[in-house]
Amino acid sequence: MLNGNPTQMTTGKVKVAIDASPLSGGHAVRGIGYFTRQFIDAILSQQKNHPDFGQWQIDLVESKNGFDPQKYDLIHYPSFDIFAPTLPSRLPTPYIVTVHDLIPIEYKEHFPAGFRGQINWQLQKHRLLKSRLVITISHYSKFVINDLTKYPIDQIYVTYGAADQNFQPVTNQATLKQIRSKYHLPPKFVMYLGDVNWNKNLPSLVSTCLDQKIPLVIVGAAAVRQQVDNHPWNRDLLWLQQTAASPSGQRLITLTGFVPDSDLPGFFSLATLYCQPSYAEGFGLPIVQAMQCGCPVVASNQTCLPEIAYHSALLFNPYSPSNLASTVRQMFTRPALRQKYINLGLLRSRHFNWQNTGLQTLAVYQQALFYGKK
Repeated sequence: MLNGNPTQMTTGKVKVAIDASPLSGGHAVRGIGYFTRQFIDAILSQQKNHPDFGQWQIDLVESKNGFDPQKYDLIHYPSFDIFAPTLPSRLPTPYIVTVHDLIPIEYKEHFPAGFRGQINWQLQKHRLLKSRLVITISHYSKFVINDLTKYPIDQIYVTYGAADQNFQPVTNQATLKQIRSKYHLPPKFVMYLGDVNWNKNLPSLVSTCLDQKIPLVIVGAAAVRQQVDNHPWNRDLLWLQQTAASPSGQRLITLTGFVPDSDLPGFFSLATLYCQPSYAEGFGLPIVQAMQCGCPVVASNQTCLPEIAYHSALLFNPYSPSNLASTVRQMFTRPALRQKYINLGLLRSRHFNWQNTGLQTLAVYQQALFYGKK
């Protein structure tokens, strides 16, 4: 074990374990699974080629499969489940945790957890406070984590996510024609990609598009999930499925279901605009993917979204239906405005890079090993 010995860090082999559990199970097809796959690839790439980390050993482990933590100098848990006791109660090895967001705690009235969920949240929070450092994915989330857990703010590090490099403008007309035909996409449309939870604010976007007779394409497996329980967390999903099945919904709303990453750049390239109407986000990856593909973005002005979009998206107040409607209408009907935000988005998207994220994460590992917890 290193125990923060700088000499051993430069001469011995540092052994780091990354919990790969988010790559399987329910998280695998959601944002956390995507983030974990991408950042692991970036870490391994940077580790091999960087003089400070070339001698390190980084292993992917399944925390539930009985691996021996004492063989490692540091363990990284890249996912923090709010309502399940996924962090260890006792661990002889220093560990760090990535917390993407605490939206279900921040807006707990919309995400009732029940008695067991509340107990697990208290356990998770207690165990989080034992971690050597915390990583999160936006400065907004950094301050929320500090506020809701009292974890020291100077020990929370921000490493942004990014879009994969295959997210580029698609100009091949045959490819675009094939994707439009395969998914039955209209000539012009507003696009949304992601889950259907309260914080996503999908009913407001759907209502806006129906009122203005604007086609809306909702991409992702969540919107077509079957046998949905009548649970408060599913309220917006049930409403969306019922509305999409109505006569007006069938004319204007397309639910694509799961779309592989290889087809998504074509979606963004065909879309008239991308809209992220969320009340709250931890990062908002689809707006980076859209910008990188040359798709103009309109987005909520709440939580982290102005931080990620900066001045490269047209922002609106998601609590104001009229403001959302006027913003979508402006972008949908004004080609010059769309071109302005296409250009701005392409520039902004260069700020997000998985290789930088990998190197920054390795630097956090180094900080945790070198200096320990203050």
